[in-house]
Amino acid sequence: MELRKADRRGLADTAADLIREAILGGVFPPGSPLREVELAASLDVSRGSVREGLAVLEREGLVRSAWHRGTKVIDLTARDAEEVYSVRAALEGLAGRGAIGRVDLDVLGGLVDGMARRLAAGAPSDELLALDIEFHDAIYRAAGNRRLLEAWHAVRSQVHLFQLTRIRLGHHDYRAVVVDEHREIVRLLDAGDAAEVTRFAEEHVHSAKRVLLAQLDGSTRDTSG
Repeated sequence: MELRKADRRGLADTAADLIREAILGGVFPPGSPLREVELAASLDVSRGSVREGLAVLEREGLVRSAWHRGTKVIDLTARDAEEVYSVRAALEGLAGRGAIGRVDLDVLGGLVDGMARRLAAGAPSDELLALDIEFHDAIYRAAGNRRLLEAWHAVRSQVHLFQLTRIRLGHHDYRAVVVDEHREIVRLLDAGDAAEVTRFAEEHVHSAKRVLLAQLDGSTRDTSG
């Protein structure tokens, strides 16, 4: 198990960052146990720092702890997908409305252009996803609603993990739509129609949910069959 070493500043937060990075990088797949002793040795920090770091990730919904059963990376079930994407759809609609006239469209357009360049160059889909998440971060920040931003941060890591799973199960589906859908969001924000921004922002999420649910269903059938 190879993880980057923690530095000495803010060890709990650093441990959380490095464990999150490992989870999103596939070192710890969904459902994997996370053992404090092993993580502390790998990160070269105390078990207390690891325990505090895991508590941060539990608040983000990325891991779950149970008495006498330890801590595990969350499982990715159809029910989890329904819940996470339904919450995200509501947040995206609110963020989109709030960002009209406030978000820097040049920044958003630059991120979409970056997606297009990397897509054309054959870059891995997880690089496109990093720009995708950054794009939505910019919209949430621009909306100017602190509680909305906190709500986004509460599900952001889960969304990232679910989207990585969507890519793993069918990256062609993601690559086929990622540039055009985000370019359309920029266009609608520029046009300033709040109802249309809300509609498309929510559908952007619901379409991703439908794809992932179909993939999870197919994966379950393949495993059981």
